[in-house]
Amino acid sequence: MWPFGRRFPFREAPETATMTCCHVLEGAPILRVTHDAEDGMWQFLCGGEHDASEARVIALQEAYALDASVGQLAKMPCGCVAQRSSKH
Repeated sequence: MWPFGRRFPFREAPETATMTCCHVLEGAPILRVTHDAEDGMWQFLCGGEHDASEARVIALQEAYALDASVGQLAKMPCGCVAQRSSKH
């Protein structure tokens, strides 16, 4: 059992490095998720435009802790993108 009282849904280890943007870490909702085809890296982004200086590396478990609804995408294949207009 994962510390938050639910099973960790991703196949990757909770400590797996993922990308996010500074906006998500500052409280913006995760509106765009990518699972990169070339390296299998997950990205959890606010949906806006970014430059490299706004990128942050976090553990997959941190992204899940920020918004557990991303766990619904845990089986999304590499090379896919999911986007939503709001957190709800």
